[in-house]
Amino acid sequence: MALNFELYKVFYQVAVDLSFSKAAAKLFISQSAVSQNIKNLEKELETELFIRSTKKVQLTEAGKILFEHIEPAFNLIENGEKSIREINALERGEIHIGANDTISKDYLLPYLKKYHHLYPEIQIQITNRTSSTCIELLQQNKVDLIISNLPNPKITDQMEYQEIFSFNDLFIAGSEFKELREKEIKLKEIKYYPLLMLEAKTTTRKFLEAALTKLGIEIEAAVELGSVDLLIEMTKIGLGIALIPEYCLDLKKEELFEVKTKEKLPARKLAVVKNKKIPLSRAAEKFLDLLPENRE
Repeated sequence: MALNFELYKVFYQVAVDLSFSKAAAKLFISQSAVSQNIKNLEKELETELFIRSTKKVQLTEAGKILFEHIEPAFNLIENGEKSIREINALERGEIHIGANDTISKDYLLPYLKKYHHLYPEIQIQITNRTSSTCIELLQQNKVDLIISNLPNPKITDQMEYQEIFSFNDLFIAGSEFKELREKEIKLKEIKYYPLLMLEAKTTTRKFLEAALTKLGIEIEAAVELGSVDLLIEMTKIGLGIALIPEYCLDLKKEELFEVKTKEKLPARKLAVVKNKKIPLSRAAEKFLDLLPENRE
C-alpha cells in the first residue's frame, strides 16, 4: 500500500483535537473533507480508527495504536520545520571556514568578532591549513568557503572566487642587519643574506620563488618555518631576513624594519573561494556580506 501522507496528516490532527471541526479549521479544509479522508484511511487499513458520536470523538484501540506510531514522526517533522525557520532567521546554524593561520589571525579576526556580535547563535568553525590545503578541504566539502592567498594554482574550474583585499609582501630584518636600514638594495642582492622562509608547499613561498625566477634570481632558504609568526620571531633574534605580508605586522611596534628593494614584488590578493555548484547557507552568505570587495 502506497503511503498517503495527506490522509495521515488529517488523522493526526483529528486524533490530537478529538474533533473533526477543529481539525478542519486547523487544516484549512472543510469538515466534510476531513470525514472523507478519515473514511479513506479506514478503508485502506480495513479498520475503524474513531468512535463517532454526537457528543464526542474517541480513538478506537486500533486508532490509539496508529496514533502512538505516527505521533513521533509528526513531532520530528514539526521540529524540523522549526529548525529550518531558526536557521533562516539566523537563530541557529554554523559556518565552517578554511584559512591559514596568518589570514585567520591578522585579517579575519575583526570580521569574525563583528559576525559573532551580530549573530551570536551561529557557531563559527575555523580550520587552519595552508591556502593550498584549504582548496582540498573545499573540494571535499569539509568547509563552506575558504579565504586564500592569490595566486593559488590549485583553484579549479569548479570553484569561483571574489577578491577582498590587496596587499604587498615586505622583506623585514632586525638589528643584526642594521646596515640595510637606510639602504635600498637590488632584489638580486637578497640572496646574499640568510633568508627565513615558509615551507615550500605554502602559497607565499611559491609566489616568491616564481616572482624571483622571472627576474633570473635563484634563492635558497637558510631556515624553513611553518608560520609567519615564527618568521617574525626568528627575524627579531637576528637569524635572517624574512618575507611577510604587510598586514601581519606593525613595524612601528616591533624592533624590525623593512628592507627596501629597487624592484618591487607584484601585489597579491586575498580572496573568498567557494564551490560553484554548492549553494552557501544563509549563515555563510551573511558572513560574506561583512567582507569588503577588493579593498585597495
